[in-house]
Amino acid sequence: MGCPPFSGLSERVKPNSVVINKLMRVLNLLWRHFLDHLFLANCSVGVTAYSRQNVPHISSHQIRRWHTKTEFIIPTDAGLRTGMTLHRRSHIPFKSATMILFDPESHGVHHADQLLGIGIAGSCRWPQFGHRLFKAVGFHQIARMLDFSPRSRAGDPGTDKKQKRNGGCGQGVRVFHHLAGLLFLVMSAPAWASPYPQPLSDEDYHSFSAARAKIGQLLFYDKVLSGNRNISCGTCHHHRFGGADGLSLGIGEGGVGVGPERHAGVGESAIKKRVPRNASALWNLGARAFTVLFHDGRLAIADDFDNGFNSPAEEWLPHGLETVLGTQAIFPMTAQFEMAGNPKENEVAGALHDRIDAVWPILAKRVRVIPEYGDMFVETFDDIDSAADVTISHIGEALAAFIALEFRSSDAPFDDFIAGDISALTENQQRGAALFYGKAGCSDCHTGPLLTDQKFHALAIPPFGPGRTRRFDPYTRDVGRMGETDALEDAYRFRTPSLRNVALTAPYGHNGAYPTLEGIIRHHLDPIGSLDRWTPEMANLPHVPWLEAIDFVVWDDRFEMDRLRRRLDIQPRELDDAEVVALVDFMHALTGHSARDLPLGIPDTVPSGLPVDK
Repeated sequence: MGCPPFSGLSERVKPNSVVINKLMRVLNLLWRHFLDHLFLANCSVGVTAYSRQNVPHISSHQIRRWHTKTEFIIPTDAGLRTGMTLHRRSHIPFKSATMILFDPESHGVHHADQLLGIGIAGSCRWPQFGHRLFKAVGFHQIARMLDFSPRSRAGDPGTDKKQKRNGGCGQGVRVFHHLAGLLFLVMSAPAWASPYPQPLSDEDYHSFSAARAKIGQLLFYDKVLSGNRNISCGTCHHHRFGGADGLSLGIGEGGVGVGPERHAGVGESAIKKRVPRNASALWNLGARAFTVLFHDGRLAIADDFDNGFNSPAEEWLPHGLETVLGTQAIFPMTAQFEMAGNPKENEVAGALHDRIDAVWPILAKRVRVIPEYGDMFVETFDDIDSAADVTISHIGEALAAFIALEFRSSDAPFDDFIAGDISALTENQQRGAALFYGKAGCSDCHTGPLLTDQKFHALAIPPFGPGRTRRFDPYTRDVGRMGETDALEDAYRFRTPSLRNVALTAPYGHNGAYPTLEGIIRHHLDPIGSLDRWTPEMANLPHVPWLEAIDFVVWDDRFEMDRLRRRLDIQPRELDDAEVVALVDFMHALTGHSARDLPLGIPDTVPSGLPVDK
């Protein structure tokens, strides 16, 4: 059953040819524990499943001559039943692909939690996980090399014979093996490192004040920050909808209701335009890794304008902003169709059409003259001595503290899994994880613990809606990142979203083109084919008769559609239906245990006395 390519040669080496003997042993190690394991060359132990299929493993000569204990993998499709008895010993629960330790002396079988020969019984944590990761380079053989116990020197019945055969140089050979094994382990480790990210920790997040977050919670749901006092941040980023609104394109200022049931309003106050893009998810935006925000990255930590940020306000950004999240929080207030309102409707909208920085002092005054808010700001912010000192920067940072602490999520089953608890994922979710970090190529862009590379990619997402272009661009289209950079190579590129709690934030894509996870996954696998099969009915757009004439007009522009098709940064991949289902299952494993029961939630009332969207 075995395939030891060099063992016979090393057996024939003359006793006094110590150097050649050592060389042959090194070649044996490299071949048997790298190439042999890598390609699983016809090597198996004498354990078969009901299908009579041999369990893939190392060769029999290794069990007989080189190992006192040997691990092998029971594959998920081997046909072994739960609780099946192996070698007339204890029952083993086979819930998934399982590593078993096989002892040829007693023919016993038991679970192995072992790293470098150190037994960690029943831990089911990172040592077992690490052991599995390094099985392909023969970790168990290296572990045995490092065994300096008396049994390893004298307990082996063949030790004396081997030492005599090697001219008394057995200990020297063993030391050489130790050094070779350590060198091989060090050189091999990077290549066989885990594909999974490290778990999120407190160090991955900025520090935010809980007292500020309490103010931010009230402001987040207080419509006083909108021009017409009829919409709040929480209207489009609602707790009940995973911090989003469940719509493809949002219904902003003038709309009525919350979530997928929100409609365009009636009469003079009805909306004049759809919000051009899908409401961004808020999860983990307090993480240090987030330095660029919005779908097109138009806000970033930079020093382009000597104020710490590259933003739509350019050099007119208010002073005193501390974080990119706090800076982001103040911009929807200046968007006509999101929160500001239309010209002549209110003083905020009027100021907006003068210059962007004229908006924020009006909103700050609205907040600070409410006694409850004024008192809370004075008590919480060190640089505020009286309510008159409250600025839009303080309001932005209070909102940032709330978003950062409220929507922090790092307790998903996937977090338990990457921390070493293999049982945290179901068998199908583990298949999905393997596809995500392997064949499907998802982790090429959705990388790191936040599952985003923070970069921009063109995916040929089906276009619709008013779009967002450069100020001088007359088209009804969305050019993505190019609208910020004016670089042609950035056309139709959008920022990679984090996939944390992604199952809670449908629909998907920068414009919410796909209502399901399966839909957006299949688009990634076949972008152009999926674009061709897409239909307008897939978009969740509330009925707005006076806007529907332009909702899909971009499809009539064959030149624009051709440009969209030619700008593609991902390659098609083939997965079968079962693999797609496994990926969808894995996406659900990214939902935090506490994601539906956040610490602060929706306030019952707000200091302005305006109604709260529940």
